[in-house]
Amino acid sequence: MKRALSVRDRATRETLRRAFGDLGYEVIPFKKTEQAVLEHVPRDVRLTVTASPAKGQDATIDLAVALVGHGYTVAPHLSAQQVRDRAHLADVVARCREAGITDVFVVGGDPTDDPTEFAHAHDLLVALHELDHGFTDIGIGGHPEGHPTASTETLFQALKDKAPLATHITTQIVFDPEVILTWARELRNRGIDLPVHVGVPGAVHRQKLLRVSGGLGIGESAKFLKKQQSLFWRFFVPGGYSPNRIIRELAPHIGKPDNGLAGFHVFTFNDLGPTETWRQQMLRDVA
Repeated sequence: MKRALSVRDRATRETLRRAFGDLGYEVIPFKKTEQAVLEHVPRDVRLTVTASPAKGQDATIDLAVALVGHGYTVAPHLSAQQVRDRAHLADVVARCREAGITDVFVVGGDPTDDPTEFAHAHDLLVALHELDHGFTDIGIGGHPEGHPTASTETLFQALKDKAPLATHITTQIVFDPEVILTWARELRNRGIDLPVHVGVPGAVHRQKLLRVSGGLGIGESAKFLKKQQSLFWRFFVPGGYSPNRIIRELAPHIGKPDNGLAGFHVFTFNDLGPTETWRQQMLRDVA
């Protein structure tokens, strides 16, 4: 993370300056997350709070409401596998409205032992729009590098179905700039015109990933490790992993008419101090 982000092209530097100034951080609703955010994250950094199967949907809303109270702009994840039914959804929406939350991120989520009324993110989006939700920004997830349980065609069709009910796409973590660019262009070819925020890891260390997975509980930790196995081996190399290459190579394509790339979204894994130090260094590099 200490390596400088060297960019000579003036237009690209300006794009990067805007991108780093507008980065959003994703945090996990653990016991010490609120304090860690207050210690390390400036109020002008947008936050999302993931929906942890081990903690439940209400823990996500609890943390989002608390962080909004501290002056942050926060988008809680709403998980189809954690919102029990329409009554629960209405309660979640009411809590968000009361707190002044205007942004949400809707995901399918991992199945839990508790049955829900919503099988997929699309079902939850439809139910959400049947309410007077008041949200001005509704995000949905994208999988540029594929998904172990769904074909590429299925994933594109799901995005096409959800796109009219959303305002932007945030991708899962990607490691290959060519893959994300090809995917973003294919979205345009298929008539999916939502802006795309590319998911990248922050200044995350392998030990942190192991601690995060341990904090999810035995069953959830196993699922986390299984889902993130490709992510893990890419971190377990000398020097760890830096998103600088992805950001540098994609920056010239942001805002171009052949794709919807609009910026970046940082998966912090709650490693907030190092991630904010990295962001500040990047801002200095492109100043």
